[in-house]
Amino acid sequence: MIRLLSFTAAGLALLAAAPPARADAKALAAAIDRHVAARWAEAGVRSAAPADDAEFLRRVTLDVSGRIPSVAEIRAFLADQSPDKREKAVERLLDGPAYVNHWANVWKALLLPEDNAANFQLAFYVPAFEAWLRRQFADNAPYDRLVRDLVTAQLSTAADPRQAFRPDGGMDPTPIAFFMAKEVKAEELAAATSRLFLGVKLECAQCHNHPFAKWTKQQFWEYAAFFAGLQRQNGGFFGAVRDLTDRREIAIPNTSQVVQAAFLDGGEPRWKYKVGPRVTLAEWITSAENPWFARAAANRLWAQFFGVGIIDPVDDLSDENNKASHPALLDELARQFTANGHDLKFLIRAITRSKTYQLSSVQTDESQDDPRLFARMALKGLSPDQLFDSLAQATGFREVRQPRQPFVLGSGGVRAEFASKFALQEKRTEAQTSILQALSLMNGKFVADATSLERSEALAAVADAPFLDAGGKVEALFLATLTRQPRPEEKERFAKYVREGGAKKDPRAALGDVLWVLLNSPEFILNH
Repeated sequence: MIRLLSFTAAGLALLAAAPPARADAKALAAAIDRHVAARWAEAGVRSAAPADDAEFLRRVTLDVSGRIPSVAEIRAFLADQSPDKREKAVERLLDGPAYVNHWANVWKALLLPEDNAANFQLAFYVPAFEAWLRRQFADNAPYDRLVRDLVTAQLSTAADPRQAFRPDGGMDPTPIAFFMAKEVKAEELAAATSRLFLGVKLECAQCHNHPFAKWTKQQFWEYAAFFAGLQRQNGGFFGAVRDLTDRREIAIPNTSQVVQAAFLDGGEPRWKYKVGPRVTLAEWITSAENPWFARAAANRLWAQFFGVGIIDPVDDLSDENNKASHPALLDELARQFTANGHDLKFLIRAITRSKTYQLSSVQTDESQDDPRLFARMALKGLSPDQLFDSLAQATGFREVRQPRQPFVLGSGGVRAEFASKFALQEKRTEAQTSILQALSLMNGKFVADATSLERSEALAAVADAPFLDAGGKVEALFLATLTRQPRPEEKERFAKYVREGGAKKDPRAALGDVLWVLLNSPEFILNH
């Protein structure tokens, strides 16, 4: 029996709308600005000033490539007088290898939050998962294809995971780690896929009807039934995984009720001959008619760039009490995302091209207090990978980034050791540094080496530059760390400290002190 559910007005509009006309990134950027400006007018908001070139370049490089820009990139960008230099900078970042690594890191953190040093069993499959994600972003795979390939991944495995590896010790790229992290349990996979790809927080209905939303316990298990054919077998280190592709019913725990697989919109699947339930589910999830898929993706991407979603939290789009700040804007982003083939780079181009994204983070009016009005750019905490890569960029540290080796725990190198001290924070606009993290930045070996003349090539190069006086050396360190020139008072204060030699009465050692101060400043460890 098909149940009729109450959709939001936005969801009904998306279902009823004719296929949208395809707009280019410039047109969508203009639409973004119109929607946001209309909301400002309603709320009596005065927006912040536009970001200057240095502020924009630092922000967009962190957001697109996951690191701060190099000094060479900064100087070239500031010297460029062409009117479209910001668009050209975005294209250069999108075409670079750092884009691939950064967005693989972003999606790994979303899809695999269970990955940590203590998860010994999962570690065997993570390298292949990271390789799979990098391949998706290197190929600019459409988002709907990425999701389909993940949900329908081939999962039959041997009892001993070592049999899955090639003779050279590698494993072919595969998203199997996503399923292993969820222990191949139908209920865990149902909760994760609905939350990640539909923005539907379904897990609260697992044991009882959702107390605040429309979801029922029966609906949860009907959705979980799409994964009922996956079974873990006893034996071996992990146990083999069997995929019974024709199974599409599941018993609700602690009851005598057995339910058939059904979509969350109340529709009954149209089963095809020899087509498994996960394939049928993936087709429905990524369908243009799905009221949640494109909106959830657009909202999540918006939150990645602005620190807060148009609907926030981003994992709860179906809660009617969780209202969109700009409903028409979210509908427009979803329509154009679908019309442009679910191209993530298209949305990135449009968002970064908008005047809204290019506003300064400096507050100039009390009406800019509410981050959901987007009247200024919010301050965003850096992810562990962004912080590490930015520290490496600023200090000239180079680590040959090797994927973690299977069966060799702790093989992630300096990056993994550093990142283990920095957990991802759910609300990036409310970033806080723990005592352990603060100590790591102030006294940890990585930062200590980076600010040591004996172990930091970048610092030594600045200290020994014969063509730079104390002020020029301070400027070089500011550009390398904060992506800007020092203000006159900053330049004079730091240059005086260097000339006088600091605590050790050594001008070269004093430069290390200056670098240490800049790396530990809030301006460095936040994206603004």
